[in-house]
Amino acid sequence: MLTLTDISIRLAGRLLIDQSSVQIAPGARVGFIGRNGAGKSTLFRAIRGELATETGRITLPPRWRIGSLAQEAPNGPETLLEVVLAADVERAALLLEAETAHDPHRIADIQTRLVDIDAHSAPARASAILSGLGFSAADQARSCSEFSGGWRMRVALAATLFAAPDLLLLDEPTNYLDLEGTMWLEDHLANYPRTVIVISHDRDLLDTSVNEILHLDRGRLVHFRGSYSAYADFRANKLALDAKNAKRDEARRKHLQDFVDRFKAKATKARQAQSRVKMLEKMKPIAPLVADDTPEINFPAPEKTLSPPIIAVDNVAVGYDPKHPVLRHVTLRIDPDDRIALLGANGNGKSTLVKLLANRLAPFSGSVTRADKLSIAYFAQHQLDELNEDGSTYDHVRKLMPDAPESRIRARAGAMGFSGKAADTLVKSLSGGEKARLLLGLATFYGPNMIILDEPTNHLDIDSRAALAEAINDFPGAVIMVSHDRYLIDACADRLWVVADHKVKQFDGDLDDYRRAVLSSRGARSGSSETKDRKADDSAIKAPASRPKKTVSLKQQIADAEAEIDRITAIIEKIDAALAIPDLFTRDPKQAAQLSTARANAQAALQAAEEKWLEASAAQDAAQG
Repeated sequence: MLTLTDISIRLAGRLLIDQSSVQIAPGARVGFIGRNGAGKSTLFRAIRGELATETGRITLPPRWRIGSLAQEAPNGPETLLEVVLAADVERAALLLEAETAHDPHRIADIQTRLVDIDAHSAPARASAILSGLGFSAADQARSCSEFSGGWRMRVALAATLFAAPDLLLLDEPTNYLDLEGTMWLEDHLANYPRTVIVISHDRDLLDTSVNEILHLDRGRLVHFRGSYSAYADFRANKLALDAKNAKRDEARRKHLQDFVDRFKAKATKARQAQSRVKMLEKMKPIAPLVADDTPEINFPAPEKTLSPPIIAVDNVAVGYDPKHPVLRHVTLRIDPDDRIALLGANGNGKSTLVKLLANRLAPFSGSVTRADKLSIAYFAQHQLDELNEDGSTYDHVRKLMPDAPESRIRARAGAMGFSGKAADTLVKSLSGGEKARLLLGLATFYGPNMIILDEPTNHLDIDSRAALAEAINDFPGAVIMVSHDRYLIDACADRLWVVADHKVKQFDGDLDDYRRAVLSSRGARSGSSETKDRKADDSAIKAPASRPKKTVSLKQQIADAEAEIDRITAIIEKIDAALAIPDLFTRDPKQAAQLSTARANAQAALQAAEEKWLEASAAQDAAQG
């Protein structure tokens, strides 16, 4: 059990957690919520032992292993599968020792332990996790250094999940994932057999994957058993009850104070007045659960409603190399009030499509017809870096309203969520969520006819995501969104387009149907190593098309299979040597049975490796004619 007893944590002079106590039972799946900057990541550091508490103590069972996502992505020459397998430190050490051990008793101990930890199925389990996070079988054989930083962070996440620690700490893991990877992770965490605490602002994950909520609210930890939706209902009811009780107590306090003020000078009422003074002193004001003050998000309406369609795309090919277009034969239309969510794994062309729609990428062939005077606002996360770090919200708005009086500029900044002095805060001092709000306000400043939102929720907390959903639903124009947040898509989108296989197709179904298709596709891919000729259906999600593909040559496949055969053969020889100990079956029948099981597993693995060698050799002979 993880126990926090009267802990206080202070960072840079700021008290983040104030004498809070919580007990997390083994096997609990906890969603850790709170406003950005409240101290959630700091508490993770304290649990890992990287930061001392000011008061109180944090205790864990002595043999618990703590696992969390690495801060830096792996970037070595190792293959993705090798990186993930290396995360199981005990297995890696036992396999290394098994190669050099000669003492039959030690060999028996090693092989028994390898059976206990299910070491022989480790490659299949590691491959299944990588597949779930969007890596094909060919990708898994590639070097880590070939992938971008975002994809390498997925590898780090896969390694953390594969290690299966007793206490898994995940800090916003969906920030590195697309919608499809997020769906898989939700399912994986919902079935995680040990204790997990996940910091997340993803409402769907908090309803699907966890069974407890831990809320860091104004320095206090609130522990609730149930989903996020159940906690939100509880919190709303508590707010209403506190407000009602506070109003009642204030009326009673006023009544008592009026009596004291009227009669404290009269001798006949002095004693009664004094008793009421004592009552007032004992009436402590209720400390209510104060609702977080989340500014609204507003998108200005377009001055004129355009006639449909506002965009018509006919048989378009588009991309970055005319010889290898990312998307082909794209035919679609967008009407003035459409709400469209783009689905598909990262790298399949969603960003290419939105750049085409935003007129930032010209087609190689086909035609794109746009309505006259069509105005488009485009928001993408990388644009946060384009803000002037040394300028304030007021400065950014003033550039767009150079001739307006200060009152109008500040009113517009206030409408974007930066009222009063907040408008004068420099961008470099703003949080990620505040920067995202500013960029949303600037992108939609002139009242566009269509808004394109590319992952708008990465820096927004739960309340701000809800505010964004309301803004989208209130906006009278068209909205195209790319997001891994199912809540946002469910709340706003009325059409789903899947971008995969170089095509754009409408998905006939809802997000639950799409989730089943994704999990089925990725589950099927991870269930077999023979993925070379497999083709997914229209709703299946494939490995990113924009990453360079690298197939493993037949010669390399043969060499890999031969190395695997040699390795497994050596293991079988060592197991046979251990089984040959004269008194093993009478002295330790349990160990003898485990070794027999290990030999059977190794023999099966040897047979599979030999089949791979035969297939690759036959293919090579056929290729050579």
